[in-house]
Amino acid sequence: MPRFSYVNGRYIPHGMASIHIEDRGLQFSDSVYEIVSLMNGYAMDQEGHFDRLERSLSEIGIPMPVTRKTLAFIIKELARRNRTRDAVAYIQITRGTAPRDFKIPELIAPNIIITLRNTVIDVAARKAAGRKAIIVPDIRWKRRDIKTTSLLAQVLAKQTAIDAGAYEAWMIDDEGYITEASASNAWIVNKKGELITRPTKNTAILKGVTRSAIQNLCKREGIRLIERAFTAAEARAAQEAFTTAASSLLVPIVEIDGKKIGSGKIGPLTSKIYDLYMSYAADRNTKQFSWNEK
Repeated sequence: MPRFSYVNGRYIPHGMASIHIEDRGLQFSDSVYEIVSLMNGYAMDQEGHFDRLERSLSEIGIPMPVTRKTLAFIIKELARRNRTRDAVAYIQITRGTAPRDFKIPELIAPNIIITLRNTVIDVAARKAAGRKAIIVPDIRWKRRDIKTTSLLAQVLAKQTAIDAGAYEAWMIDDEGYITEASASNAWIVNKKGELITRPTKNTAILKGVTRSAIQNLCKREGIRLIERAFTAAEARAAQEAFTTAASSLLVPIVEIDGKKIGSGKIGPLTSKIYDLYMSYAADRNTKQFSWNEK
């Protein structure tokens, strides 16, 4: 458990941190969030996460409550107060507190909450720990491109995976195509060695920050990447598979619906991409990719 959390301008002992009962994030999920991983005190892909945070807020009409510079300082200071260097920072911004009413109130100040969770980033161990996935129906709302806190469908999907002895749930749309996983983007490598992931040109999936960075790295390294929808059958027949997210970074998927993927261990292309991303993300001297860059 963290020692301190941040609520509306104050660093508060975590056990005492609270928000008003009529906060619109609590009442309506009228809020958005972002997650930034810190490794050795360095915020990985921070600029991309701030890009997406500002975009999510703009899409639902919530003003950014602090500047990016201030937000970066808060995360750094929170890590210092919690005496941690490897952690996941959770940022939630709600529309604010007001009497419960569907109508959006005028002249309301956003609430901002930031918490930290310690983590261990051991690349070798993570590579060796291939994970299982299952495929479930995608029952989410249609604006999946906004990183809203309305996550009940994802919670249920993730729990279904856990109950089945799997790590992650890959979600499938009504046409039989994989959208993404419950808490991450989904990737496969087919028998031709092609890296495939679903495009983000519509609102069917959330455009991941880690995903965008990997796209740019693949382009730079000459790795062929195809953006297209792929079916559940293609996923089960893949030679390699993995997921990407800010909190978990890159997770090799070695089994889908009980079907072994490739050798049943992390594949060579997945391993290469993992190394490329970690080298990029951990380098303080490398300019971070913009979330909008591709």
